[in-house]
Amino acid sequence: MYNLIKAYMGRMTINDVNNFAQSKNIFLSAEELNFVYVFISKNWEQIIKNPKLLNLDRYKEHFSEENFNKIKKLFLEYSSRYSSFI
Repeated sequence: MYNLIKAYMGRMTINDVNNFAQSKNIFLSAEELNFVYVFISKNWEQIIKNPKLLNLDRYKEHFSEENFNKIKKLFLEYSSRYSSFI
């Protein structure tokens, strides 16, 4: 599974991030989108190795309140759903 994720992350674009967010009813500002893209690009390996170490509250100031709440909920949902596969 790791190799599939690594291959995808090597091809991921900012548009992929935006399209995924919008599909989950999260509409990011340009600044929010850029932050998420850079953060994921730099930290994806550490996040999938141990998602419980990620404290999303540390990044709250980078998002509107509405988007932060949606992102946090989505992360918790996906983390619980897929953590056993990683």
